[in-house]
Amino acid sequence: MQRIGFRLQLKKHLLDEYVEHHKNVWPEMLQALRETGWTNYSLFLDRDDAALFGYFETPDLDAARAGMAAREINAKWQEMMGPYFEQLEGLAPDEGFKQLDQVFFLA
Repeated sequence: MQRIGFRLQLKKHLLDEYVEHHKNVWPEMLQALRETGWTNYSLFLDRDDAALFGYFETPDLDAARAGMAAREINAKWQEMMGPYFEQLEGLAPDEGFKQLDQVFFLA
């Protein structure tokens, strides 16, 4: 199982709205994530600087990303979420995240 940590930068003035969207993630989006191998998925927000840290586990990151890229529901979600982020340079949030290097793990 791969453990994936990533970060993105949110627009500070949109934090509350972003958080509200994640209180009610569409059931179809949740199902698509499960079906394509995204498990133990969490998002953490630093409200001071609007930094977002994400974590999930997957058997195969490339397959998980490809699986979601093929889902219409993901395209709709990414389009809706895109305006909340800084520095995506034309990428969808799930394409533009900065993957972090794991330096420690306690099992």
